[in-house]
Amino acid sequence: MANPCKSRVFAPLFGSFPSRNFFSHYFSTISIKKVTRNNFTSSFEELRHHVREADFVALDLEMSGITSAPWRESFEFDHSTIRYLKIKDSAEKFAVVQFGVCPFRYDNSTKTLIAYPHSFYIFPRKELPIDFPSCEFLCQTTSIEFLARHQFDFNACIHEGISYLSRAQEAEALHQLGLADVDHLPYSECNPKETREMPLVSFGDILFTERMKIKLSEWRDSLLRNQNCDYHFEENSSNCKLQFRTDFFKMRPSLLLSGFSSHQLRLIQQVIRKHFDDLAFIRINDENSLSQNRIVYTDWKDDRAKLMEEVRKDMQKVTKSKVDAAVGFRHVIDLLSSEGKVIVGHNCLLDIAHVHSKFLGPLPSTLAEFASSIHKLLPYIIDTKRLLISELAIQRLMKKTGTSLSSAFSFLCSQMVSSSDTSSSNSRPFFKVEVLTDEESSSNQSNPGAKHEAGYDAFMTGCVFAQICHLLGIDFSIYKGSDVVEHEKLQKHLNLLYLGWNSGTMVDMKTGQEIAHSTVTNLKKRYPKIQFSNIVLVWGFQKKFKPWEMKDIVTKVLGISSVTSVFYLDETAAFVQFSKEQYVQDFLVLKDTVERESGPLSVLHPLGKLLEGGNTRAAKYDIYKEICSSPLSRVLFADQTEAMGIKWKTKVEIQKLEQADVGEGGSDRKNEVVAEKKILRDGKPHMEGSEDCLSSESILDVLYSSGSLIFKKVRT
Repeated sequence: MANPCKSRVFAPLFGSFPSRNFFSHYFSTISIKKVTRNNFTSSFEELRHHVREADFVALDLEMSGITSAPWRESFEFDHSTIRYLKIKDSAEKFAVVQFGVCPFRYDNSTKTLIAYPHSFYIFPRKELPIDFPSCEFLCQTTSIEFLARHQFDFNACIHEGISYLSRAQEAEALHQLGLADVDHLPYSECNPKETREMPLVSFGDILFTERMKIKLSEWRDSLLRNQNCDYHFEENSSNCKLQFRTDFFKMRPSLLLSGFSSHQLRLIQQVIRKHFDDLAFIRINDENSLSQNRIVYTDWKDDRAKLMEEVRKDMQKVTKSKVDAAVGFRHVIDLLSSEGKVIVGHNCLLDIAHVHSKFLGPLPSTLAEFASSIHKLLPYIIDTKRLLISELAIQRLMKKTGTSLSSAFSFLCSQMVSSSDTSSSNSRPFFKVEVLTDEESSSNQSNPGAKHEAGYDAFMTGCVFAQICHLLGIDFSIYKGSDVVEHEKLQKHLNLLYLGWNSGTMVDMKTGQEIAHSTVTNLKKRYPKIQFSNIVLVWGFQKKFKPWEMKDIVTKVLGISSVTSVFYLDETAAFVQFSKEQYVQDFLVLKDTVERESGPLSVLHPLGKLLEGGNTRAAKYDIYKEICSSPLSRVLFADQTEAMGIKWKTKVEIQKLEQADVGEGGSDRKNEVVAEKKILRDGKPHMEGSEDCLSSESILDVLYSSGSLIFKKVRT
């Protein structure tokens, strides 16, 4: 390990704060350990030591993108299942290009937190000779531009990035390579393909096998006479010498074969199997992954079995070594998991989803399964954004300061003094943060750590966490390592991650349960309460429509109080939330009726404007989950549904109420159901006894019986 070169930063928690210019200037000189595949092995051993000694480890990831389409962004109208599907889509489609890891250790003798920030460049590449598809990922132009603006080294990422295998990929690689190794041992009882008799159908095959029998007999007889392998093939002179080279293998005489076709090698195996009990055919891969074919002399049958077992173990060892090297950066994730350290992130659910997708295996289809899988891997996760929003003491201190990582770090951690100046005008206690890096990192200051480099952001995250703990009265000298999460003020925040900052909904990674945040944010106050059963999804309308225009059209039909809000996903799709669930069915029935009418009603009706172009579609909120579950991602929501093959225009669910008790309004509701059945069945237009278009008068009758407000007014 290189001698550590120390860069000290001392962070008091209270008192006046210097300007942000001072903060930015001072911290721009912090050195981050940059790790590529060239120095990964040595850096990992250093990191292993730091993690084992750490009290907590902060993480941060830089990705090639965030959202594969504008409508896949997080919205206020997203159900928790939808939010997870959007996170899942992002983690599956985009790459992690840099992984920041920063262990923090509290030094009781100096009352200092010591940080070891690392930035790992990672890039998935095919490093094993197995049937794995090449990795594909999306790049979002805004994200790539953002990284470039902050001096991200794309050359280092692509050319020197550390590759990796997930646990699922490692298991598959071992399986594939393991089967290949068995096939390469022809005397194995589990290799019927190689031991199957090959009929000699051509004169050339017969001649070749006879020549091999003669040559192998001569070589073996020479060994028995001379007790050494110093035998030279004289026939065909140079060609024969090129094809057979004598040497030793596992302390046994052997012939190294070269220049033979795969068919000829199988014929040689067959000759040995039928005529030479004391010879063994071995196929192995050398250290350069090149195939070697050998014939080895064994003294007796048990010696041959012993040889095969030795070869099998060697091949397994080589295979395991290759796969272990291909695992690459995932060794870091395994280290964090095995050490059971407290993992600290900032608004980190997407980061954790990437960890699962890239280093564990495919993301589960449900949020609960995802939480359970992650909790087994990383049982202690703290989200600093949760701490900033939930702790009243922190809220009062920060007042109107934002909760982004840079804002929180600037506000809570910006009072820095040099290591020589241990005095402070403020009498309140503070602790120090000291950054340690090796000489290699410190000597390379051409691109020092800066904001939005993963290692630096991980460092900032850890500092924010440490400052919050200090403000909450958590003493790192008492609570060491993972014991810190046992503190009552952290227990209530442990493993709670935000599904979406604008919803206040969190997921408990220990139980998989959704939890509503008790603090109502100012953003949520601007929206009415979300009732998913009251929402209709409308898409494919003309792009000229504004939200207020859509609301105006619908309220003209169903009443001024029928619509509580309209929210646009993009320029082609919108959520319409009604004040009552019944309005959902009324709207869908009405839309289907109007768009199937080619008479004057469709032109004069208020919905006619919404249906212009003939591509407007609508369904209940449930269809949104189906669309978000698709691996496809078209830019516009309307194009997405078309790519998924959605052809119907209105999806109405038939409600069966014939057996319902007749009560107040029961008869009217029953008539309504009958009317709905006449209009639609399983999303397709249907009329009992007729497939002809409805007349305008029939439409009015149907809508009147269904209780539509506007048509009741027309009839009266």
